[in-house]
Amino acid sequence: MGGKVSLRVQQIDVDVETKTQDNVFVIFQVSIQYKVLEEHDDLIHGNTDNVFKAFYALSDPAHQLRSYVFNNVRAQIPNYILDDVFLAKEAIAKSLKGDLECEMNQFGYTIVQTLVTDIQPDSSVKHAMNAINAAARQRVAAVDKAEAEKIQVVKAAEADAESKRLSGVGLAEQRKAVINGLKESIMEFSVTNKDISQQEVMELLLLNQYFDTMKEMAGHSKSTTIFVPHTPNSVKMYGDQIREGVMQAGVALKDDVAHATAAVASSSSSRPSRHHPLPPAQSDLPW
Repeated sequence: MGGKVSLRVQQIDVDVETKTQDNVFVIFQVSIQYKVLEEHDDLIHGNTDNVFKAFYALSDPAHQLRSYVFNNVRAQIPNYILDDVFLAKEAIAKSLKGDLECEMNQFGYTIVQTLVTDIQPDSSVKHAMNAINAAARQRVAAVDKAEAEKIQVVKAAEADAESKRLSGVGLAEQRKAVINGLKESIMEFSVTNKDISQQEVMELLLLNQYFDTMKEMAGHSKSTTIFVPHTPNSVKMYGDQIREGVMQAGVALKDDVAHATAAVASSSSSRPSRHHPLPPAQSDLPW
């Protein structure tokens, strides 16, 4: 017996180092699955005695396949940039299978499958690609973070503005209620006590407001400490100041009314008279 030929499917793994179009060296790993053409394959390809060819035509079919793979891959990869190599690996494997099929059929072999199992760029290139992707993602993250902070600042400003507006409305309503309460108190007190003027009643209510304020300040434990003179003489002084302020306001109001009245009278006297002289009596006429 001269030798044995296996009819099983065999596989060889080939690592091809080549360069891409953008001058990046990569290791292209390819797995080739092949076998000897059997009897039912002879009818399809028109070959006879394929076992004889497979045994005698090639001394080392695996080495021959490696040579074809090197030649084919190194002819295809330089047509792609690195990013496109990863996308086109299926097309490269299909083209490689077709070329190997044509070459190996004449030696009694058929190609079952060609698989691109791995593409390995240089380690420095992989680190650079990872750094580019990381930088792009960090840039997007920074933009999203800035937008989120912007929204927070805008919403905080809007909330603060709305809070101040509502606070102002509440303060205005509070002061309006205080004024209405003082007005009603003065009117009721004046009706029941004819001997006391409204001015004296208002002075009494304002002094009462002073004592309420002092009581409220003392009731809050977290209030800011304020030192004010608070003796019988100081209370009398506050009352005198309130009375003096009310009197000055009344005098100023009277002066304004007097000036307005004088201005109206002056403008009325300076206007020309619009009355026409009466015609002479009928007895005075010459006829």
